[in-house]
Parts: sequence; structure tokens; C-alpha cells
Amino acid sequence: MQSLSDRAKPAPARKLVKKMQQRTVKHTYVFEGKGLHTGVVSRLAISPAPEDSGIVFRRSDLEGVPGVPALAEYVSTTTRSTTISNGSFEINTVEHVLSALTGLGVDNAVVEVSNVEVPILDGSARPYVEAILADGLAQQSAPRRYITVPKVVEVSDPESGSWVRIEPADTLSYDVTVDFGSRVLGVQTAHWDESVDYSKEIAVCRTFVFFHEIEFLLAHNLIKGGDVDNAIVIVEHPVSEEQVSRIAQAIGRPTLHVEPNGYLSNIKLNFPNECGRHKLLDLIGDIRLAGGYLKARITAFKPGHTMNTKAAKELRAALAK
Repeated sequence: MQSLSDRAKPAPARKLVKKMQQRTVKHTYVFEGKGLHTGVVSRLAISPAPEDSGIVFRRSDLEGVPGVPALAEYVSTTTRSTTISNGSFEINTVEHVLSALTGLGVDNAVVEVSNVEVPILDGSARPYVEAILADGLAQQSAPRRYITVPKVVEVSDPESGSWVRIEPADTLSYDVTVDFGSRVLGVQTAHWDESVDYSKEIAVCRTFVFFHEIEFLLAHNLIKGGDVDNAIVIVEHPVSEEQVSRIAQAIGRPTLHVEPNGYLSNIKLNFPNECGRHKLLDLIGDIRLAGGYLKARITAFKPGHTMNTKAAKELRAALAK
């Protein structure tokens, strides 16, 4: 794939001739499982919503079923996942379901969660996509209201070198480059636009973690819901059999080993660049917090939830002027 710096600048955005109608889901789809970071069991339900309502999250376990729009100004924390909150309640790890709805072309939906965190399921967006695709989407009467990007929006972190850029364009596209300085991962790139089959190319890509991070995360009460069925584990540095055994028992699988390619033996990669594609999956979900479908070219280097949601906030601010 061509590097981001080598890509030509997009032409100025033009008015879209063909109009896309808004779409919602046909039925209510229910999922249940543990939250990756809190370990709490929750029930998530995705239901149809009216035209022009966007994506709204609700806490079904709280009195009155209070809601919070999927908008960047409601982002409260971005520690290893994206959390949105409204007043006295919050909902953790919203990025995978937002990515699934965006990749499928859903404009409007209500997402009800029965606890503080969205269930991690298999660590990807696949369960949502497969359930919804089985029925197809419901077309609505109103045309899709694309967000036209008024100017280039770019955010960066000089310390980490990460950045996200949103540029005006005729159509929506994403390009990411992931570089952890890892001998196992190397430098990975990934691309998505609306001509690419999100369900096959992006949705199936699972979250990942480095082996040396797991003990730290467990010590800080994170990844309580993690197990080897919902995360790729990268073994960057040499480890002993005792270390592998200790971590394997902590995450629910006592018999594991390190493969020659540097990954723990719990999974078989769907793609050589599955980790890069998962970062793209996250980016798609986080940028949906800009409020809808963009007419934009989005490029990112070493993206993460903090940079992703900051870019969405900056775009929201630019649109408000």
C-alpha cells in the first residue's frame, strides 16, 4: 500500500449528485457478554430508530433508561477504549458497535446497554455485523445528511508521533499506518472506503494486546473480561514457560505457548495485518462520534482512542463555527 505521505491531495469537495437514503436496522438484535475492562456482564440491544435521530446509547439498567448521543462532546475517557457519559452515568467501550453500524451503513439506531460497559464479545465487530446482515437494513424516507468537512482538521501528539487528519473529499475513506516499533507486528497499513466489504475485510479483525502489558493491565483492574477468545496476544520479548503459564491461567486458558511468528497460540490470524485492520476498525467507530457520515478523507498514523476522539471533537468544533 502506498504510504500516506505519498498520496495525492484530494480535489475540493463537490456536491454529491446521487442521494443515499437514511437507513436503520430492521429488528432488535440482542448480545450478551463480559466487558473487556470491567469484567461485568451486560446485555446490549440494537434497535431501529427514527430518521435524523443518529446513534443514541441508553442505560437500560437505570431508572428512566437515560440516553447519551454518540457525539464527541460526550466523550469522557479514552483509556484503552472510548467512554461516553451524560451526567451521572457512563458507557464504556462504544467503539466496536459504532464501527459496525458505520461500516454497515446504519444512520439511525438505539443501543441499549444493561451495565457500564459494552460486551467485548469476540473482540471484533463481527457478531453485530453478522446478526444485522442476516436481515438487511430498513431504508428510510429521508436522504442521508452527509457531513461536509469545511477545512482540514488535524490533531497530533508530538511525544508519541501519532496524528489524525480529516480532509475534505467527495467520498468517505480511511487510511491508517500502525507502528509500535515491534519486531512481530512491523509496520502495518489498512484502508477502508464504502466500496470495500466492511463485513469481510474489517469487522472480523480482533483487538490485540502485548504480552508484557497484560500483567500491568491486570494489576490496574483492566481487561477483567479479557480471555484468549477475544484478543490477539503479541509476544514481543522472550518469555519463560512460567510467565506464559501464569498469564494463560489468568486469562482462562492454561495450555498455551508462543508460536514461532511471535503470537500466543490462542488464535490464528485472519489477515497478516489484522492488528492494523483492528486499529482501522476502532478509528471508524471513534470518528463516527463526529455525528454521522463524512465527505472526507481520513488518514492516521499510530491512531488511538485519544487522538481519534480528539479529531472528532475538533471537527465538531469546526462545524459549529
